[in-house]
Amino acid sequence: MTSSNGSSAAAPVPPVRVDGPAVMDREDLPDRIWTVPNALSVLRLLGVPLFLWLLLGPHADGWAVVVLALSGVTDWADGKIARWLDQGSRLGALLDPAADRLYIVSALIALALRDVVPLWLVAVLLGREAVLGIMLLVLRHYGYPPLQVHYLGKAATFLLLYAFPTLLLAASSEGTVAAIAEPLAWALTIWGTALYVLAGVFYVIQVVGIVRAERAPGNAGTAP
Repeated sequence: MTSSNGSSAAAPVPPVRVDGPAVMDREDLPDRIWTVPNALSVLRLLGVPLFLWLLLGPHADGWAVVVLALSGVTDWADGKIARWLDQGSRLGALLDPAADRLYIVSALIALALRDVVPLWLVAVLLGREAVLGIMLLVLRHYGYPPLQVHYLGKAATFLLLYAFPTLLLAASSEGTVAAIAEPLAWALTIWGTALYVLAGVFYVIQVVGIVRAERAPGNAGTAP
């Protein structure tokens, strides 16, 4: 998963291209709460503490994977329903990536505590989240809302949400299952991590572009 409408007179965030589709402003979306996609996103968020407890409490890995799978289904469904019923909203645009990040961070912490993933992976992914948190503060300072998630970020999230349960399967299995699951899990983890970091780099580039535009001589009076 943070939106902010600053008190400055800054113009809305323009579409920004970084070797991919234009990044559109969330503020262009309707300001509504009671929609089916938003309900599904809230349901996903409520599943995060259950998912974490299943991994760290009873070590019910099978049920944790079920919760993660249901989260993936609702993630797919809320996007489809939002387009089908024309129920996109600012709140939904915030809840969707927030739920993705919370599942990734929860799985990462749980697997690190269970010695399934190395500390360097934890440091890289949490470091990326810390940098993006700073970027959100920068956007807030200039009166801008968070930018839309880059398509690479979506692809990375997809890979990581499959990588973590596969890593868990590899660590808790033996024989043929472990031999198949382990290389697949690490392939998903490495590619997912690389794309996740790359999407973060693109986000930083976009924020830097906005800051430069705000500091340009013609916009000297727009920042707070």
